[in-house]
Amino acid sequence: MTDYKATLNLPDTPFPMRGDLAKREPQMLARWQAQQRYRKIRSAKQGKPKFILHDGPPYANGDIHIGHAVNKVLKDIIIKSKILAGFDAPYVPGWDCHGLPIELQVEKKHGKAIPPAQFRELCRAYAKEQIARQKKDFIRLGVLGDWDHPYLTMDYKTEADIIRALGSIYERGYLYQGYKPVNWCLDCQSALAEAEVEYEDKTSPAIDVGFEVKDKGALERAFGVSLPGDARVYAVIWTTTPWTLPANQAVSVHPEFQYDLIKTPRGYLILAFDLATQCLARYQLGGSNDRGDGMAATCKGAALEGLLLQHPFYERSVPVICGDHVTLEAGTGLVHTAPAHGLDDYFVGQKYNLPTDNPVGDDGKFVASLPLVGGLFVWKANDVVIDALQSSGHLLHIEKMLHSYPHCWRHKTPIIFRSTPQWFIGMDNVATDANADIENLVQEKRSHSGKPEKRDGMALRDLANQAVDQTEFFPGWGRARLEAMIRNRPDWCVSRQRNWGVPMPFFVHRETGLLHPRTPELLEQVAKLVERDGIEAWFSLNSVDLLGAEAGHYKKLTHTLDVWFDSGATHAAVLQRRAELRSPADLYLEGSDQHRGWFQSSLLTGCAINGRAPFNALLTHGFVVDGSGHKMSKSKGNVIAPQKIFDTLGADILRLWVAATDYSGELTISDEILKRVVESYRRIRNTLRFLLANINDFDPQQHALPVSDWLEIDRYALALMQNLQDEIVADYARYEFHLIAHKLQTFCSEQLGGFYLDILKDRLYTAGGNSAARRSAQNALYHITHSLVRLIAPVLSFTAEEAWEVLSGKDDASVFVGEWHSLPDARLDGEAVAAWMGIEAWRAKVNKQLEESRAAGLIGSALAAEVDVFVSGQDYDVLARMGDDLRFVFITSRATVHRVAAEAEHRIDVSASLHDKCERCWHYRADVGADAQHATLCGRCVSNLYGGGEARHYA
Repeated sequence: MTDYKATLNLPDTPFPMRGDLAKREPQMLARWQAQQRYRKIRSAKQGKPKFILHDGPPYANGDIHIGHAVNKVLKDIIIKSKILAGFDAPYVPGWDCHGLPIELQVEKKHGKAIPPAQFRELCRAYAKEQIARQKKDFIRLGVLGDWDHPYLTMDYKTEADIIRALGSIYERGYLYQGYKPVNWCLDCQSALAEAEVEYEDKTSPAIDVGFEVKDKGALERAFGVSLPGDARVYAVIWTTTPWTLPANQAVSVHPEFQYDLIKTPRGYLILAFDLATQCLARYQLGGSNDRGDGMAATCKGAALEGLLLQHPFYERSVPVICGDHVTLEAGTGLVHTAPAHGLDDYFVGQKYNLPTDNPVGDDGKFVASLPLVGGLFVWKANDVVIDALQSSGHLLHIEKMLHSYPHCWRHKTPIIFRSTPQWFIGMDNVATDANADIENLVQEKRSHSGKPEKRDGMALRDLANQAVDQTEFFPGWGRARLEAMIRNRPDWCVSRQRNWGVPMPFFVHRETGLLHPRTPELLEQVAKLVERDGIEAWFSLNSVDLLGAEAGHYKKLTHTLDVWFDSGATHAAVLQRRAELRSPADLYLEGSDQHRGWFQSSLLTGCAINGRAPFNALLTHGFVVDGSGHKMSKSKGNVIAPQKIFDTLGADILRLWVAATDYSGELTISDEILKRVVESYRRIRNTLRFLLANINDFDPQQHALPVSDWLEIDRYALALMQNLQDEIVADYARYEFHLIAHKLQTFCSEQLGGFYLDILKDRLYTAGGNSAARRSAQNALYHITHSLVRLIAPVLSFTAEEAWEVLSGKDDASVFVGEWHSLPDARLDGEAVAAWMGIEAWRAKVNKQLEESRAAGLIGSALAAEVDVFVSGQDYDVLARMGDDLRFVFITSRATVHRVAAEAEHRIDVSASLHDKCERCWHYRADVGADAQHATLCGRCVSNLYGGGEARHYA
């Protein structure tokens, strides 16, 4: 008896159904590394147009978290899609290695009593350990890159080039030394960059304080009144930082606001007209302003300019000054002004030549010699100041106030504004001629404020704004965000008081405070030393070695650079230095917080050095939150670690989740979401397995057919594949990966699995092994497989490479050596495509009727059914044209089309077949047993096995 199952062309492939990714992926990685796959791909792309994505360096501290994984996977998807699009797209990963977090970790482990040189060596060793840990996990994610040669900001050459970048900015006139307020962390005991400050709620004492008017004659002239000889008048300020009152140098008013002189039981008070009523209610005072006694009056703020007031607890006079920073949002309309403790205060103070005396030390304590608060920590001083004001009668009101206040992003503690001598990159400075006489440049760097004078040309702020205009943003809202930050940001304080960082290798004259006139030359000499021996070359340098006899006149600075300068200058230290890279980069990609961080520091250094941004486009992604929309937090127990995902589900699952999530907003993750991602992955994998299994015996050299010889449904599938490939390639170019993930899943489950491949099974399995009908199908599947594997490769890299090894028959072959698949023309016009779309729609209707019949017990499988379709008009023409092939489309044993007059008469009748079932193809046909030698076969199977084979025309 013949075993007819053995005569079927059953699918066969080594590509397994179960991915077993967590186990198989590490094995693949080991093989790829041994084969030096990245180098082979780079070699294959030599001479192609360049695409450069510059890696924003993660900080070398701690294991990677899910945000790191999102960032690196997005970059990897882009790099790989560009490689397949025909670009030479190298990826050089990097790490940010200097700065306070590493110092804190070393101090925690080794203590603080360590010699500076040894401390820096320990910091370098710690960073190296952290890089090794993070690199292992990044590689595990399947990220393709030059992991053997990453860039590190602590590499000697990179440290030297960061110094050179500083020198370029100095020579162009953007760098100056100033004594002005900066963000100061009392725990770090260092200045902070804007990007290192975050805002949290803080409860502060909000107080209203009266500054007594000293010159009543001037006051009377301003208000146009005459006061009693014993009248006491107070200009009332409001502040939430009582500890800054020791540094008060003035009281600011707005020149255009109206101010009232109000008689109260506490004396005459000067308050802004718009705030007077609520102020008096707060003080629980009755007052009169033009209410019948004739003693109160009003005037504009400008009339009060120069009025002398008595400081509430120190023996000094302070003037009333005018400033546009004064608002009517809260308080009294008069602003306590301490130039040492606020930028607005500082700028208005410069206008009036006010001193910028800072009485607070690095540790947050007042200098010991200061009356009242000497030696006290600033927060402790609040109570002492308030008590003094209460005792002297200057305190009108006090209450606790919860408000948003700047905090250190590392310590999560409140910071202060504190004037210190620091180095700044001036936002409103204009570039100078790099070849200008250095002595003139040095002299010009010292105006009253210590800030360079403006020259003719574009200020750095204007250059940055121009660069933003020329940058492409993904998503588009990033432009407005960066524009606002550039428009409003203060000068950039780039100096830090730390040990572990790139030094600012300047020599400052001990008497004049000016930089050495040979500073550019000296910077290059130091850079060469650092390039050879690292930053320790500067810290251990004897000034005599460079300055000779002049050394005694100059002080060697110990400041280090802001770490944002380190990473921001990597366009100069990395992109312009490595042969495979170039500046500007095509793309910078980071989280949305980097508008105030790396994007901004890169933009400013690029504009300061080269007059343009170091990037052509910026891509921003959101933060990861849990299924309820909450931030990841260890205390909440909602952290999902990438290590857990790739150790249990596999990196391709994590990669598919990243791609499937719209990164322009928050990225939501949970165990339930990952389960859905796993299901999506299975659909794609099962589709790949079917494709590979059914072209296992297909050799394109022997079995390729002209597309014109293919069955029409095969050409229709090719047209669908071409349309999908065009869309997805365009989506990759626009970085719209969530659309790609959705389209791939839909195509695999619906267009392929739910339609084409379902119909194709009969022809693939039952037609003659080398028949035109089967080879037509295999031709289509061959091209679909090649296209699909490439399209999924940037996202599902492990799975695509696994499939590619099966497809190519070589375990050292990579899908990324090639490009997007070149599909042949399907040779189908729009009318034919529309007809097949109509057939798909009717198939769905037939399937619905078959399901209802099955549920009613009328039929078992669909092949046990016969279908009669009653249709009219064009629908009839489309279906009737298919002839006997229609039953293969509907997967029934018979399908007959009947013409009716109108759409209202459309219907589908399903009946159980009365014929016998073919043992081989399982169709129920009248000719089963017609051939006595093959009594259990239908005529079609007999022909396919022993005759000329069946004739197929459409499906």
